[in-house]
Amino acid sequence: MRDSVVNQQLIAEQLNLSRTTVSRCFTNHPGISPDTRSRVFKLAASLGYTYQEGRTGKKSERKTLLNYGVLICTDPDSYADADYENPGAALLSGVSESAQLQKAKLDINYVRPRESSLRGASYLGIVGLQDREWDGVILIYPFPEVVIEKLDKLFPVVSLVEQFTKITLNSVDVNHNRGVELAVEHLRNKGHDRIGFLTHSYDVSAKWSLRRHSAFLAEIGRHGIKVSEGDIIDPFTAANLTSDQINERALEQTRQGVTAWVCAADHQGYLLHSHLRQAGLSVPDDVAITGFDGIKPPDWAPPLTTIRIPYHEIGLTGVRRLNDLVNKRFETAQDILIGCQLQQGETT
Repeated sequence: MRDSVVNQQLIAEQLNLSRTTVSRCFTNHPGISPDTRSRVFKLAASLGYTYQEGRTGKKSERKTLLNYGVLICTDPDSYADADYENPGAALLSGVSESAQLQKAKLDINYVRPRESSLRGASYLGIVGLQDREWDGVILIYPFPEVVIEKLDKLFPVVSLVEQFTKITLNSVDVNHNRGVELAVEHLRNKGHDRIGFLTHSYDVSAKWSLRRHSAFLAEIGRHGIKVSEGDIIDPFTAANLTSDQINERALEQTRQGVTAWVCAADHQGYLLHSHLRQAGLSVPDDVAITGFDGIKPPDWAPPLTTIRIPYHEIGLTGVRRLNDLVNKRFETAQDILIGCQLQQGETT
């Protein structure tokens, strides 16, 4: 790794910031906004840069800052994909703001989804992890459960936007049931009586898509809506299909009478929107689409009607919960669910 001055200068140049501003992001200077700190952390992680605290001053003074590791389970290229706004940036904004308030340093790193061991290449390069220098860990996005089990034996751990059933782990997530309830209720109020559900598959089992699928089944049952088997493209079906095949199946079901689709995530909704429009269908005149996330629409698409997740607040709450765990204020693991809101767009 290059020395910290070179790395911080590179980050500063790419973000059009001063090196002083970049340096202050890593030292929790109160004058730096959470958004700026989040941008710096995101780029630093993509460059493989980890802040190393200077060894000046008394050891007791250096130790006053807690050191939290942040692991983001995604390929760096995918995380930096400019086609869609990445919720991880909003999560990091909340995490960084809360860390500054809690007087904690953040060591942010990407790890690859396909690695199922802490001896994997992307884990071995993390000094704070390998040397057990962290006081606690924040997890962003789904992780293989075998990795979580090992991390949980080493540090206090809080997972953001992902809950686990087989592992007793603290998490902060959105209320998936409430979000799907809002989406289905909205579509019903618009007069839709044949509503389909669509999701994609992912490298690591995304339990959020399972929860949204289960919530959808409960909601259509509550409303007495009857659907055919093809109207629901669930996580198990999606595992055997490409994105194009999923959207083509949705197109076929739309032609057979589906008038609205509940998509498990916004980027899925935008891909479906593009596919249906290319097939000559009008959204929302011929078919309506709702998403789940609340990300900004890509340049080529109108904003989805979606469920807005308060990612910033989830990040804030996650660090507060981790700080409680580090200080042994609670013993029982908690799943903290944050509320969400329907965000009206142009697709219903």
